[in-house]
Amino acid sequence: MKALRNFEALFIAITGLACAANYAFDNSSADGKAPAAYASAALPLANQGMPVVVVAAKRMSAAEKQAALAEERKIAKF
Repeated sequence: MKALRNFEALFIAITGLACAANYAFDNSSADGKAPAAYASAALPLANQGMPVVVVAAKRMSAAEKQAALAEERKIAKF
């Protein structure tokens, strides 16, 4: 039981340090400048428009669909 209490205290201490470090980091960039690692991520990309996906394939006929399903079921049985 004593070991569990020690782990709980260690967890609380580490969580407190992580929160304090996060708070200090957030306040260090309060002057409006982002750190160099994040500066490029803050820049918007050039307006390239909406990405479009073009599928150049014919639809399967009902007979082809049934044949494909039968083949899949045949493979799934093994």
